[in-house]
Amino acid sequence: MTQILANYTTSISELKKSPSSVIENAAGEAVAILNHNKPSAYILSPEMFEHLLEMAEENMFLKEVAKRYGDRENVVDVTLDEL
Repeated sequence: MTQILANYTTSISELKKSPSSVIENAAGEAVAILNHNKPSAYILSPEMFEHLLEMAEENMFLKEVAKRYGDRENVVDVTLDEL
């Protein structure tokens, strides 16, 4: 069984008939587009898409920080005055 990861759903047929009303009715929430009752795509508001990109970038940054934190060979000692 495929999980639907949105509170709102619509069919591809309904999306073709009235894409503006689908987006408007979602009120900024994600919409799962269903094909034969299975999700085939998701529509996201620009704000939600930007938020997801920011979260992905932050996650990549945190992974890099953790990786570098574990790399003690390249540690350079500096004083606060040198910063």
